[in-house]
Formats: sequence, structure tokens, C-alpha cells
Amino acid sequence: MYRKKSLQSERPGFAVVLVMCAVVILLVIGGGVLSLGLHTRELAVRTSSEIAARCAADAGVTKAFFEMNEKLKVIPWSGSVLPEATNEVLPNSGAAYSYTVAGDLSSGYVLTSTGKSGVREKIISCSLLLKGPFEHTILTQGALILKAGTLVRGCNSADPWDTNIEVLIGTKSILPDSVILNSGVVVNGSVVIGVGGDVETVIKDLGASTYRQYAMVEEIELPVITAPELTDMGSGINVHGTTLTVGPVDNGQYGEIEVKRAANPGILEVNGGDVVLYVTGDISLGQECQIVIKDGSSLVLYLDGDMDAANDAGINNESLPTSLKIFGTSTEEQSFTLKAKSESLGAIYAPNATVTIMADGDIYGSVTAKSFELKSGGNFYYDKALREVTPEDDAVEFVIREWREE
Repeated sequence: MYRKKSLQSERPGFAVVLVMCAVVILLVIGGGVLSLGLHTRELAVRTSSEIAARCAADAGVTKAFFEMNEKLKVIPWSGSVLPEATNEVLPNSGAAYSYTVAGDLSSGYVLTSTGKSGVREKIISCSLLLKGPFEHTILTQGALILKAGTLVRGCNSADPWDTNIEVLIGTKSILPDSVILNSGVVVNGSVVIGVGGDVETVIKDLGASTYRQYAMVEEIELPVITAPELTDMGSGINVHGTTLTVGPVDNGQYGEIEVKRAANPGILEVNGGDVVLYVTGDISLGQECQIVIKDGSSLVLYLDGDMDAANDAGINNESLPTSLKIFGTSTEEQSFTLKAKSESLGAIYAPNATVTIMADGDIYGSVTAKSFELKSGGNFYYDKALREVTPEDDAVEFVIREWREE
């Protein structure tokens, strides 16, 4: 009787203990859940702040980069005032960015952008390099054909000791057989094709030797060059069986250039300095006629029309490859058929032109065209010195190199 009463009296206390244990367990679980939620929230806030700071820093880089390229449109170039900004607000966010550009043309420019969001900060630094239109050895929009046995390699007329130069040839096309490398072709560099193309079908390799063959990872833009505003001379340049010399005083816009043979071949001689001609029509060279660029002079030629050289006619560049630059300026299709009368060809940038070059021997230069074929003669040497440009040159732009983050 006594034992039964004792057990009955202990049960209420036992229940209280169980309830208390349950409460403690729930409190522990609840506290853990609250702590987890708090830490998750803190992590989310921290992560979102880091993302916002990164976006702000990226925005600063984009804006400063854009402003540097806009400065190139103002001639002459002035590096005295460079892009900078402080605490500019990134739209639709609480983040802000600041950026500076420091340096000069000789040492290079460094762009630094700082993005901030809350207590988070992201710093991006990158180098800016001035790039011109002659970065590639041979680049086409369509067909590229090299004759059997052609050697394509690099050189540097500004530094003969610089011999370790890897060349790059290719096409933006992804159509079958856009690049034809005939038997014995040797390319001391790589061959590229358009984005998403199949190397096996785009390149018709008939026994060539190259470093690599691959598809571009991003599209290369080839904008059409606009000729500068030059004095309209009101006529063309016509040479018939004589030698006509043009110099800097003859810089201007002409309707055509026609060099014909009479009793003797006609010769258009560029001498006395830097000559700039804008031809709105065609250039035609009769049999054995030449355009001669004398040593120490240069010719920059803007051409809206076509260029055609008859038998044994062509361009004789007696100076360095950098002394001759030909720009195709038409938005319509063009045709350039020319013969290199000397090794120093020069640079051709004509993204809408079908370019055919015939040469007696080796030629030095760079070609960007709609399509390109090298016929007869010797080998093709890319002159690295063509990469050296100034802000006043055509089709130059700043590009980003050496990206660093903190």
C-alpha cells in the first residue's frame, strides 16, 4: 500500500523533468536554427556586397576604357588630362566606383578601378596597349590561298636582332576550304579560322607545316577606314610615258591615278617626305609602269575604287615596309591586283577587297582583306615593326592587357 502511493507521488515530478528536457532541447534547436539563419543572412549580405563591389569595379573599367578610346578621336592626342572619377554611383544599386588612368605613351597606361559596396571593396588594375590594324600577318574575311612552297615567317625591320616572332594567318570564315595551304607551305606560327568553325573542313591542308590550327574564341572586328579630309585637287594624277614626282605639297584628294606607257614606261615617284593621297576612283598601272616610293619617303594611300597592275607593273617600295600603307575605304567590294617590284611591299588594310599579289621574290608586309591569294615568286615575311603605332594613326584603339584583381 505504501509503495503504491510512493510511485504515484513521483510521477508528476518525472513529467516535469521530461517537459523541461523537451523545452531545453527545443531551445537548443531553436537557437541553432536562429544562429544558422543569422550566419546565412550575414553570408548573403557579404556575398551580395562583394558581387556589387565587383560589378562597380567592372563598370569603372568599362567607362574608363571607353573614355580612353574616345580620346583617340581627338587629334592631336593629348595625354595631359586622363580619365578619372570618384565615387560614381552604380545605377540601381548602393555600390559606387572610382577609377584613374596613369602613365604615358612611352611607358604605357595603367587603369585602376575600385568598386565599393558597404564595407566590401574590389580593386581591378589592367594595362592598356595601343593596337593598330596590322597586328596580323595575313587575315581575311573569306578565302586565303598560299601557293606551294611558300614560307610565312616574321621579321622586325626596327630591330634585326628580334628574330623570335610568331606569325598569325587566318580567316574569319567558317565555310569549307576557306584556307588553302598548298604542298610545302611552311607557316612559322598559327592558322586561325572563324568562331565556331571546324578546322578539318575550313582549312584545306595539302601538306603544310604550321604550329597550331584552331578556331577563334571571339570575333575580330574589321571596321572600314574613313579617309581623312584632304584638299580636293579637282582632278586625277595622270602619267603617260614620263616620270612624275609627288611630295608632301601634293597631299590631297584625287579622282584617279593612271600611270600608262608611251615610248617609255610611266613612273609615279613619291619623294621628299610623307605623302598622303585619297583616290576616289581607280588606280591603274600600264605595262612596266610603277609607283616608286623613294628611300626616306612614305606613302599612305586611301582608295575607294580598284587597283590593277598590268604585266610587269607594280609598286616599288625602296624604303621599309612601314613606308607604304594602303587602305581600302569602300563599303562595297573592291579588287586589288598588284605586283611587288621590290621585297618591301608594305601594309594593306582593305576588309572589302579581293587582294591578289604577284611577286618576283620575297615580300615583306601585312595584308588584311576580304580574300587574299599570293601567286608566284617567293615567301611572305611579316614585319613586326608595323605594330608600332601612334594615336594619330588610322584604326588604332586601346586594348586591355595584364588584368589583375585584389
